[in-house]
Amino acid sequence: MGFADVSDGHRVGAAKLIELLDWCSETGVEIATFWLLSPDNLRNRPPDQLEPLLNIIADVVDELCAPERPWRVRVVGALDLLPSEMAQRLTSAAARTRDRPGLAVNVAVGYGGRQEIIDAIHELAQEGADLAQLDERGLASHLYTRGLPDPDLVIRTAGEMRLSNFLLWQAAYSEFYSTQTLWPDFRKPQFFTALEEYNRRHRRFGAL
Repeated sequence: MGFADVSDGHRVGAAKLIELLDWCSETGVEIATFWLLSPDNLRNRPPDQLEPLLNIIADVVDELCAPERPWRVRVVGALDLLPSEMAQRLTSAAARTRDRPGLAVNVAVGYGGRQEIIDAIHELAQEGADLAQLDERGLASHLYTRGLPDPDLVIRTAGEMRLSNFLLWQAAYSEFYSTQTLWPDFRKPQFFTALEEYNRRHRRFGAL
């Protein structure tokens, strides 16, 4: 699929989120996390691409948080990297979904895995924690995704076979599924195939 304008591709990809969340609800998935924007995107995209992308992301979050949607939305990432007006718009929209009964949806915006770990350590230091005694549980409790379980399955589209600085800590024992299909072209049968592949795997979590 080709697009005359980069933002057109982003809009199609954003619409795909709604479809995928419906599939998640149908199959009993309880938590889904989507990566919409990285710090590198903020630093390296030219302004004529970045501004439309930020507007699309804000519109997507508004749509995910619309009154008719059942999902509980949480925005995770370094929101201080965003324009303040946009950051406020995202957090306000997510706050309206706090008591909804549907699956938990994490929207990663301004998210980088390395920066997340650094920010967690900075926060611990500011709290006066003894970093020499820091353990995994203590660090995890200060990540952007604090309070959430680690992901069971990471799906990469477009043939990508790397984490790309996403959920570096949380995905330590996640299963990976990669498809050559581009994200806007990802379909329900492919999602079911990913779940079936995951169900066939034996997860050892470091054990024999």
